[in-house]
Amino acid sequence: MGINTLEFCEKLTGELDKIFVQGPVTGFLADNVLRTKFVGAQTVLLPEMELSGLGDYDRDTGFIKGTVKVSNQPYTLQMDRARSFQLDREDEDETGIANLAGQVLGEFVRTKVVPEIDAYCLSKLAGLAVSKNHTVSGTPATEAYKMFSDACAAVQNEIGFDESLVCFVNPTMWAAIQNSPELSRMLTVSDFTKGDVHYQVRSINGIPLLPVADNRMKSAYTFYDGSTVTKDGDGTVITDETVGGFVPTAEAKNIGLIIMPKNAASLVKKTERVRTFDPSQNQAADAYKFDYRTYYDLIVKNSAANSIYAYVY
Repeated sequence: MGINTLEFCEKLTGELDKIFVQGPVTGFLADNVLRTKFVGAQTVLLPEMELSGLGDYDRDTGFIKGTVKVSNQPYTLQMDRARSFQLDREDEDETGIANLAGQVLGEFVRTKVVPEIDAYCLSKLAGLAVSKNHTVSGTPATEAYKMFSDACAAVQNEIGFDESLVCFVNPTMWAAIQNSPELSRMLTVSDFTKGDVHYQVRSINGIPLLPVADNRMKSAYTFYDGSTVTKDGDGTVITDETVGGFVPTAEAKNIGLIIMPKNAASLVKKTERVRTFDPSQNQAADAYKFDYRTYYDLIVKNSAANSIYAYVY
């Protein structure tokens, strides 16, 4: 592989990496991984700390000795996802194969990878909230203010009032907030950072509101393996996973709202890699071949697990 191809791969991977962080609504969670450390191929270590509380000072014996427990908690990444694409030699136009491949893979990441990352992360966050019974209930059309306030109060009761919060909402909840007489008056514009890009988003009391497409706000998904076809006894296709991607499970519920500390979870990526083969290297076809792989997971530290609340219906 020539130096030009290597430089192209490095540049393309860098551009796709930006889309990985900046594209998903949950992409800002990748900013929370500065202290992670990988050990082996699948495991990442996140630091956890436990401290003793205050004790009484004794004027004869002085200070009461406390303990500091610092440990690296291991987490195993779950999402190892990939696809391979071919561009026939004759598909190359005057812009060059590098530009054409960049367009194809860029569109792939924007339309396939980004939605899947959001769906996976948000379903995992909501699932954690439900498992701990950290949920709010109500009718968004008439009770949006109470639902939002109850969720915020519950999170702040866990972590205090100094931590920055963030709120994900589906279209139903977003419309209810905008139509709520109480909440609509509280909507302001605030700055929000994702990677190295600064955005302006609507917020309430300094809490950014991040609207998310409905198809990314379900409580459970099936992530297709890209190769399996399941048939019944008569040979009728039940499930065709060759299309890849993801779909909500039959039991999936809607996620209307998730409120959490901005730093409660980390979107950890082990690798995002593109391999390039020109037609002379591709033994299967007279075509350029591009392999894309990303290995990631959403990790919630034990110390933050009780600080996530959701509305699931």
